[in-house]
Amino acid sequence: MKLTHYDIVIEPFMTEKSNMLKDEQRILCFKVHRQANKIDIKQAIEKLFSTEVDTVRVSNFIGKMKRHGRYSGRRPNWKKAYIKLKPGAKMIEYVEVV
Repeated sequence: MKLTHYDIVIEPFMTEKSNMLKDEQRILCFKVHRQANKIDIKQAIEKLFSTEVDTVRVSNFIGKMKRHGRYSGRRPNWKKAYIKLKPGAKMIEYVEVV
């Protein structure tokens, strides 16, 4: 399956920790497609946001088991990417929806 840049980067992942990493170390967090590798993620971020990426780290998360009454189900598995920008590269600004 061939993924486009828009398929690879799903959404920015904004938490207190990710905001702290963004301010202190120029590291951005994104929720990405599970089949994307580091090279695909780097190319997608550089193409979509017109910036230069230094390193990419990824973490895979397994979906939790959830119950609703007597029925049990599972949340989907997902992947998070930590993107470190090169010094002097343009910083990406998020649009926060409240």
